[in-house]
Amino acid sequence: QVHLVESGGGLVQAGGSLRLSCAASGTIFRVTFMGWFRQAPGNQRELVAGMLSSGSTNYADSVKGRFTISRDNAKNTAFLQMNSLKPEDTAVYYCKFVVAGIQYWGQGTQVTVSS
Repeated sequence: QVHLVESGGGLVQAGGSLRLSCAASGTIFRVTFMGWFRQAPGNQRELVAGMLSSGSTNYADSVKGRFTISRDNAKNTAFLQMNSLKPEDTAVYYCKFVVAGIQYWGQGTQVTVSS
């Protein structure tokens, strides 16, 4: 079993920055994917940024050039650096790990960007 805990969300003004963290604990081996998703009220959950075990990354078009996903393998932690935040980035952000073919989700952290 794998447990994910997110942190780093909050309220920020437009143009500001936040850094989200997702720490994994439990039986962790063969992590093939780490990613961040977000869900705004009335919207479907969408991929924001993802990283494969190879280090290959992909980003939603809306965040390219502003957000950066990274990881600390030794600490089983994923990060999402969010710069130049916009009000439309407001959402609950969730991290997801795929470990040995099983998907695990964090509880979500609220990010609110004021205009």
